[in-house]
Amino acid sequence: MLRTRLPRIYQVAVLFVILLFIFLASRNNTVKESISKLNVGSVITGDTSDEKKPILTPKFKPTPTYIPPPITDPFPLLATATPPPIPSHNVPEKDGWKKYGVPVAPPLIIGFTRTWPMLLQTVVSYITAGWPPEQIYVVENTGMQQANTRGQLSLQHPWFLDHKALKKLGVNIVQTPVLLTFAQLQNFYLSMSYTHDWPYYFWSHMDVLALGHENGYENLTARAGEPGYKSLYTLALEELNHTITTDDRWGLRFFAYDHLTLQNPRAIEDIGGWDTLIPYYVTDCDTYTRLAMKEWSQKDANCGVITDTSVALDDLLALYRDPTITPKFTDPNPPPPPEAEKKEKRNIQAREEGEGEKEKPLDMNDPLDYWKELLRVADTMFHYKHGDRGRNTWQSGQHGGQGEMFYYDSAGFSEALEVLTEAGKEVYRRKWGHQDCNLIDGAGLKFEDQWRVEKDF
Repeated sequence: MLRTRLPRIYQVAVLFVILLFIFLASRNNTVKESISKLNVGSVITGDTSDEKKPILTPKFKPTPTYIPPPITDPFPLLATATPPPIPSHNVPEKDGWKKYGVPVAPPLIIGFTRTWPMLLQTVVSYITAGWPPEQIYVVENTGMQQANTRGQLSLQHPWFLDHKALKKLGVNIVQTPVLLTFAQLQNFYLSMSYTHDWPYYFWSHMDVLALGHENGYENLTARAGEPGYKSLYTLALEELNHTITTDDRWGLRFFAYDHLTLQNPRAIEDIGGWDTLIPYYVTDCDTYTRLAMKEWSQKDANCGVITDTSVALDDLLALYRDPTITPKFTDPNPPPPPEAEKKEKRNIQAREEGEGEKEKPLDMNDPLDYWKELLRVADTMFHYKHGDRGRNTWQSGQHGGQGEMFYYDSAGFSEALEVLTEAGKEVYRRKWGHQDCNLIDGAGLKFEDQWRVEKDF
């Protein structure tokens, strides 16, 4: 009985296999067709239709109809020679700082991100006003890694910085590891004070022109060349000595607001540093108010004329009082000229000064007269920056560098900064529940009220 059943089972199994093979063969064309319809586009988009989609193209911004001319090197002499001597009345005495009872030579930190001519003017102006170059620290905060150190960027690159030129001037160069915001840069200065064991430091903006009181200043200094004259650097030393010997809770000293500032690291440490979530504008309101809340003193001081500028002198030899150089400046990022002026050379200074009463001609061989002319031009620079032109247009003066190391679109960078600035202002408003700088008098806030109050606007 068993023997007769086994063959039948085999027959059924064989029949099943044959039917399965016929079934699979009948579906083979459908599978092939499905596979043939599969393409890369359908894998990415999920679209398996036979219709051809239009090729998408981005909509670009209009091409600028006007591009400012290339910037020029304001100190071409440095490319082939060492700088000339500074004015004799401003030459600092070697180790002169030791006479003022201060423990270390006062460092001056100047941060730089972009627009080389402006930085160079700032550095040269402090040197020619008497600040020893070996006590100046330029912080390269460009985000260009080693490109500037290796000389891989051109003058027209927005983040160009000439290391060789700065070394000829004798200043120190410190590089941040990455691009920092303004608030982060301030905290980097604090970290430098730990590295060098500085109990204080001066810091300056990179868009200033510094001059001493060479025409004399009542109760401060005699005229240059006369007994009792004190350079900008000497007056800074005197203020430093007076501050650390008379005020145990000194936080900072302002010289023309914070265009030049004497900073106490202990005070910044006590308030927890600068708030890096408020990266740019109003971060000063936040920091200086927190210092006041913790009762660290903030006072104004005077060591010279520190002018906020948006332009650099055409030739920085003027700061060395070269009588063959007439102090003047050119906007590095001029606006499109009006139709009527397109064929004419723009004369910024003549337009700014107007047709005022003519003064007695200055003798450019006279150091004091030369200083007066520099002061007049510096004042014109200030009003030009704070006029209708826009105070930060200088930051976009360089329009080249495409294809070079770490290039970033200059206009895009400026736009991104505006976004970050506005975000920082919103952080400030939420942090304090108040939108103005008057956190104490205008809102009755205290240090411990951060992020704990409802908004009052």
